[in-house]
Amino acid sequence: MKPSPDSGVSRRAFVKAAVAIGGTAALSACLQRESDGENLDLPTGGPDGVPARQHAWNDALSTDDHGNHVPPRHHVFALFDYDGDPETDREHVAEALTALERAYAWQPEGLLFTVGYSPDYFDQFEESLPDSVDLPEPQALAPFEDPDADTAEMAIHLASNYGSVVLGAEEALRGETDELNGVSVTGLPETVSRVERRTGFIGDGLPADHQDVDGIPDSEPISEDAPMYMGFESGFEKSQASEDRVTIDDGPFSGGTTQQASVIRLDLTQWYEQNDQYAREAEMFCPFHAEEELIEGTGANLGNSNQIEEHGCPAHASEDAEAGVVGHTQKAARARDGDGPIILRRDFDSTDDDRATVHFISLQERLSDFVATRSMMNGTDLADEGAVRQRSNNGILQYMTVERRGNYLVPPREHRALPTPRPA
Repeated sequence: MKPSPDSGVSRRAFVKAAVAIGGTAALSACLQRESDGENLDLPTGGPDGVPARQHAWNDALSTDDHGNHVPPRHHVFALFDYDGDPETDREHVAEALTALERAYAWQPEGLLFTVGYSPDYFDQFEESLPDSVDLPEPQALAPFEDPDADTAEMAIHLASNYGSVVLGAEEALRGETDELNGVSVTGLPETVSRVERRTGFIGDGLPADHQDVDGIPDSEPISEDAPMYMGFESGFEKSQASEDRVTIDDGPFSGGTTQQASVIRLDLTQWYEQNDQYAREAEMFCPFHAEEELIEGTGANLGNSNQIEEHGCPAHASEDAEAGVVGHTQKAARARDGDGPIILRRDFDSTDDDRATVHFISLQERLSDFVATRSMMNGTDLADEGAVRQRSNNGILQYMTVERRGNYLVPPREHRALPTPRPA
């Protein structure tokens, strides 16, 4: 159903709904609502304005008062199958992707995107990926999870502060429009077919606008200040790996990265209706944070760090587990390389299927870095210590169910169009 621009919902709620619906009708309505009936004056781009790394978004992002990068508000993560000859289709795919960069500047007020390829894509070739690329098949990473493996061969992550931009880019790739932002565009070849689209949002007020879904209690507990469903800030600069840290540094895909994408369903009834603020802070961050009242509201007062390392929380994980509760961030921070994290998160919330969801997107040099981080976050080594069990008082595990997982290689821009396993 086409959303009506004259409906009584807020602009941000309307745009989010249009992105979730998708299609040309939603694009038209979204354009009208975002532009207030006028033409959107969005910057165009060009080949000189894009970095060699597809995943190099940070320089284009704005930062808050503490230096934390502010992610784009609207996201589409689209999965595609491929049934063709890469040698024949490569130039066509390259032109479709380059056309998006001409239509929109490489920035949140324009469009940021990555194109990745799964192990299934590379299975069509006789030669294997080089040792510098760690790209295993997706699998369960905890004794209590059983996710389905994504088998799509391509994944395109589109992100913008404008819902009409991600919708327009999506329609352009599907060949449903031949012009974006006044620039001629080309669709992907017919050998590339979309098999799934995942949509979502991140930013203050958006979760609060979309609480009427399964997994969120009827009391509508989410604060207007919260950027994500669980009510806290998450993109602290010092808790994120740098783009340099997650970049492959040798071999033919030097300058690329690996990406994992998990679909995580949320059930936050107990989180909001049985836990008080103290309990939520202890389980999300660390018991020390709750005891010392370090957190105000969503935690924006913490600055550019979640204050986990500063207060020695990882070293106290076993002790806290014995005492009764261990924090999610406290556990995950145990997976570090020297003084820094080893994964870069670009996740976002979603109402896909009318269920509260997190599309957890992470970038890392090797998928083993994500596996190591997930292992620490599982806290299996802490289970059965005191009151902590595998999914009880063990961070936020009991509120989350991983339903799908996919692994992808995100090549450097020069090899992003249907690469071979060992491009020249």
